[in-house]
Amino acid sequence: MAWMNKQNLTVLTEFSLMGITDRPELQAPFFGIFLIIYTVSVVGNLGMIILTEVDSRLQTPMYFFLRHLAFIDLGYSSAVGPKMLVNFITNQNTIPYNWCATQLAFFILFIISELFILSAMAYDRYVAICNPLLYMIVMSQRVCWVLVAVPYVYSAFLSLIITIKIFMSSFCGHNVIRHFYCDNLPLLTLLCSSTHDIELIILIFSAFNLVSSLVIVLVSYILILMAILRMNSAEGRHKAFSTCGSHLTVVIVLYATLFFMYVQPKSSHSFDTDKIASVFYTLIIPMLNPMIYSLRNKEVKGALRRIWKNLHKLPM
Repeated sequence: MAWMNKQNLTVLTEFSLMGITDRPELQAPFFGIFLIIYTVSVVGNLGMIILTEVDSRLQTPMYFFLRHLAFIDLGYSSAVGPKMLVNFITNQNTIPYNWCATQLAFFILFIISELFILSAMAYDRYVAICNPLLYMIVMSQRVCWVLVAVPYVYSAFLSLIITIKIFMSSFCGHNVIRHFYCDNLPLLTLLCSSTHDIELIILIFSAFNLVSSLVIVLVSYILILMAILRMNSAEGRHKAFSTCGSHLTVVIVLYATLFFMYVQPKSSHSFDTDKIASVFYTLIIPMLNPMIYSLRNKEVKGALRRIWKNLHKLPM
């Protein structure tokens, strides 16, 4: 039994996930599609982490941030992906109470970290283009670590607050989550106690995270654009644009998805729409990011070619 009553309190031991679809004929095709997507995501992000770690020419602040972006993408896709895949091939789509809390905590940690790592990457591109002579001084190893450590600590703090507030509240006995993973909004609908405080915390911090990180990105790119327009050389302008192209593509895809999900009118808001958007930013975006950086970045492609040549030189 998923729950039991004791002194008028409901103690849940597990939740039931509705999943992406309840149509049996779609379970196998979806399993195959999402298995391929998740596998490509894991291979791509692990490859990016290893590549930026072992190649001496990629030991720059830009690739330091890219390595952490790949780690974050791997983190939140793995927080959701494996359990979702298991649910496609099992009849009972349940998740234990503690696992649900853990999944929610890690997902919040990684998704917030991604926003601010992308902001740090925008600032890095601003310094590289607007102050190239001071780049290695301004973006020292200590500064780079601060720019990734602060988002991790802040995200972990906020993740714990939201997760603890939700899971310390009393549930009504209904344990069906209308989603394919443990997300905060579907969980709030299962609470018996007042959700006003938790909703306010989520609303305030979601707005702060989206707006503040986006402002940093926008200000950085406005300054970058102004610096590029002042350049006399067409080749210099093209080179400056090319160093920003991959990052700008990643930013546009992620923020467009998040704004679609969180800024839509409440009247048109539905969990089905949330599920579609969630599939995109939990599985599709982590798969796309390493592909965008590898296909659009000459240095990454050069590093891949060097490793490929070195592998062919090894004695068989």
